Amino acid sequence: MFSKIFEKSMMRVGFIGAGQMAQTLAKGIIIGELAQPEKILCSCPRVDVQLLEQMRKLGCRTTADNGDVAEHARVLILAIKPPVVPSVLKEITQYITPQHLVISVAMGITTRQIEQVLPPKSRVIRVMPNTPALVREGCSVFSCGKNILEEDPGLAHKIFSSVGICDQIEEDLLDAVTGLSGSGPAYAYMAIEALADGGVKMGIRRDLAVKLAAQTLLGSAKMVLDTQQHPGSLKDDVCSPAGTSIQAVHELEKSGFRSALISAVESATRRSKETGGMLS
Repeated sequence: MFSKIFEKSMMRVGFIGAGQMAQTLAKGIIIGELAQPEKILCSCPRVDVQLLEQMRKLGCRTTADNGDVAEHARVLILAIKPPVVPSVLKEITQYITPQHLVISVAMGITTRQIEQVLPPKSRVIRVMPNTPALVREGCSVFSCGKNILEEDPGLAHKIFSSVGICDQIEEDLLDAVTGLSGSGPAYAYMAIEALADGGVKMGIRRDLAVKLAAQTLLGSAKMVLDTQQHPGSLKDDVCSPAGTSIQAVHELEKSGFRSALISAVESATRRSKETGGMLS
């Protein structure tokens, strides 16, 4: 049960940052009827006029003043890059009250780091979304700071579920989530590109090869989610004795395919931790 401040007619949302993630979340909030467009205020530098125009097309209000957004909002979403987080927090801290819920999607920045800059008892949630949220197929994972209210996790879940799936997790695992699902779309795009290249090498025209590769990954992912079977079991179902699939899997194993993906997640996780450490 959400408090009255989170009712659609009253909920005031602010975005600091107007890039793709802010635009995506604003769309989700509006489509999900979590807030009326005119109750959403967004800020970014005046030079990024095109980003502000995109937010206005959604019916949101815009400004170049981060303080205006912080003062307006009760749910304040920091959709900015990690290096600018410290300066933005110092800029808005005078406006933050116990009535604010501050949600950060900045990679590597912990709730504790944010709480140390904001006033005592500030309510903070950290989220790691990913870019497929742009097509409402994202996966987001969040963790909560030490001062949240009972309804805050539910609200965060509702906001990020409007653009895909969402789960809560312990904060010490969020860097690993960054390495897996946060950076994961890049691995998937490389796989699609490589599969398409293989198809082209074997004579398939480029546009069809890309379409087949992308749909293959999409369908395979849906099979995992819908059947809830282990991916290894589904792989075995495709690999007939002495067939083409098991021959191909053998080649992937010889090339270190699985090991490369595991290493990619590990490396991205380390980089996420380093990012937060640089701002300590």
